[in-house]
Amino acid sequence: MSNQRDYYEVLGVDRSAGDADVKKAYRKLAMKNHPDRNPDDPSAEARFKEASEAYSVLSDAAKRQTYDRYGHAGLQGAAGGGGPGFNSSEEIFSHFGDLFGDLFGGGGRGGGRQSRRGADLTVRIMVGFLDAVHGCEEEIEVSRAEACDPCSGSGVEPGHEPEQCTTCGGAGEVIQSQMFLRIRTVCPACQGRGQVVRHPCTGCSGRGTQAVSNTLTVKVPAGIEGGQVLRLSGKGNSGAEGAPAGDLYVEVQTEAHEFFERRGADVFCEVPVSYAQACLGAEITVPTVHGDSLLSIPNGTPSGKVFQINNEGAPRLNGRGRGSLFIQMLVAVPTSLTLVEKELLRKLAEIQDEKVVERGFLREFWDRLTG
Repeated sequence: MSNQRDYYEVLGVDRSAGDADVKKAYRKLAMKNHPDRNPDDPSAEARFKEASEAYSVLSDAAKRQTYDRYGHAGLQGAAGGGGPGFNSSEEIFSHFGDLFGDLFGGGGRGGGRQSRRGADLTVRIMVGFLDAVHGCEEEIEVSRAEACDPCSGSGVEPGHEPEQCTTCGGAGEVIQSQMFLRIRTVCPACQGRGQVVRHPCTGCSGRGTQAVSNTLTVKVPAGIEGGQVLRLSGKGNSGAEGAPAGDLYVEVQTEAHEFFERRGADVFCEVPVSYAQACLGAEITVPTVHGDSLLSIPNGTPSGKVFQINNEGAPRLNGRGRGSLFIQMLVAVPTSLTLVEKELLRKLAEIQDEKVVERGFLREFWDRLTG
């Protein structure tokens, strides 16, 4: 352990160096000591591993803090271990593949055939308000790319086989020499597959997929809201050459309801009550998204008063019960009254010492204006 060099010394940075400086220093060393660029220098790979181990620690905030306080010994006892102690360059390429993509042609070494996952698809469906509350099943038509039947998705005409790429010898990569540098890049002839198709399938023109229309059943969960998206794994376009299919994303839109309105799992509505019910109190039947429910209105309820009924809203998608129903009372004013009703209201106005339009007053007022 005592023979290990200081990680800051390995990368050639100060202890106060920021993440960007650490990354820049490592990339410079990795390019300089990359084994493919130093085929005649066996020690280059050892320097490459040493720089990679130093970067794995100094690029991790928690490990760097431990290293700054306790050195190499502290890393051995830290949770998650210290430096990886990489055994091979391939292990380093796997660990830091995102750093090497632009340096060494997309993969470090051993690119070989690349699996091309199928593209994702997106469709939109419209469901009714109550269907969204209670859940439902919807059938949809989806146009997607499926593996070609004649060639089973290989893109090769039946009776023929792909041939090894003569440019890269099946490796999927070629080495380009630039002065003293040797850089691996994806083979331009086979695009990294290592094989070429001399006899493309006539059914799919070598694509390996055909356009088809499928009928799929989408299970819409109870409580879903407009704008939320469902994912159907593997129901997107098929991948090329046997690669996995993409996913199908279903965006759910909900229709408006003439009576109810949703805000998350809560449901809101307005219910009219008569003046007498508001004044004297009543027990009325109110609609909910789950059926009718009884609501007791206390006497003296003002117009606009909101009542809450728990557990009568929409189900929550996380399974934790249902929302509430909020009911706003609106005192309804009748547009037509019987003679008896008018007489009773006049007596009430007289008792409460309120001014109302007397019988015949409007007629007399109009006659004076036109007389």
